[in-house]
Amino acid sequence: MRKKLRIAQIAPLWFAIPPKKYGGIERIVSFLTEELVRRGHDVTLFASGDSKTKAKLISVYPESLIKAEYNWQDPVWNLENLSEVFKKANDFDILHSHLDFWTLPFQDLTKTPVLHTLHNQLYKASITREGERKPARIQIFEKHKKETSAVFISKSQRLKSAVKFPQSWIIYNGIDISKFKFNPKPQNHFIWIARIDPFKGIENAIRAAEITGAKLLLAGRLDPNKEEYFKKKIKPRLSRKIRYVGELSQNELSEFYGSARALLYPIEWEEPFGLVMVEAMACGTPVIVFDRGSAKEVVKNGESGFVVKNIEEIVKAMKKVDQIDRLKCRKRVENHFAYQKMVSKYEKLYYKLIKK
Repeated sequence: MRKKLRIAQIAPLWFAIPPKKYGGIERIVSFLTEELVRRGHDVTLFASGDSKTKAKLISVYPESLIKAEYNWQDPVWNLENLSEVFKKANDFDILHSHLDFWTLPFQDLTKTPVLHTLHNQLYKASITREGERKPARIQIFEKHKKETSAVFISKSQRLKSAVKFPQSWIIYNGIDISKFKFNPKPQNHFIWIARIDPFKGIENAIRAAEITGAKLLLAGRLDPNKEEYFKKKIKPRLSRKIRYVGELSQNELSEFYGSARALLYPIEWEEPFGLVMVEAMACGTPVIVFDRGSAKEVVKNGESGFVVKNIEEIVKAMKKVDQIDRLKCRKRVENHFAYQKMVSKYEKLYYKLIKK
């Protein structure tokens, strides 16, 4: 029998663990933390003070930074969080960071293995013109790549990464399927859900609904820096058929997903994973998604939705989406994207890194 591990989970402080609404990274951290505790490991969660966990909670700030109205660009408290982690590094068998590049300069300060899950894109597209200086984020990853143990959350994310790590693995994100009720009989409307941002494809979804005359419900977090975009580009196109319902809580998601004929997800970026696609399929709802990023890995084309290239193909897919067997959508999530499978893969990786 393998020994129980002393594990540090290092979360960003922007949202509480688990998040009440928006917060994909935070949701994954919560699944990992709680399941590892359930399996008998000694887990310490470094997160905001308003987090809820069965692990030991260590906080350098009493509430989530978004709630405290800190600017997204302000690194101070996340750096303080890392300082606290590495003061205690020798108390752990492994440190698991979800803080992107912020942890890299600290990892040389300890002999305790550090694992990084790369939740955000690290793509070549980040480098604009030949000869132009690479963004600082790419530079810092390249500087530390030899000693970095990295987890990518999709094959696409690793393939398109601007940085090639000598040590890297692929572990798909997982969800708590029990929180999403299967609905075999949807209503006659489509949905889009994400953070309100042009690259998330909200305007493409609206355009497809306008062409087909379909009813479309839009949901997602609207950050203050996107309010002007929403006012100019989205609000004028809202109508009786195309409505924005705001940001939804975890308890509201199941009904939102399950009642829809399909999730429209015509993204304009290389999505590293896309939890909303998995959550929709868990409710039996097919996904119509642009062929960007992880789309083909998450959605099985023709079986759990349609992976398409443009608005014209979205429109065609919307007309035939009822051909998709909604039960197969649910089964795909059960077989590939349950959080227990994700945790088992991380657990196996922890033991591998500790042996080195």
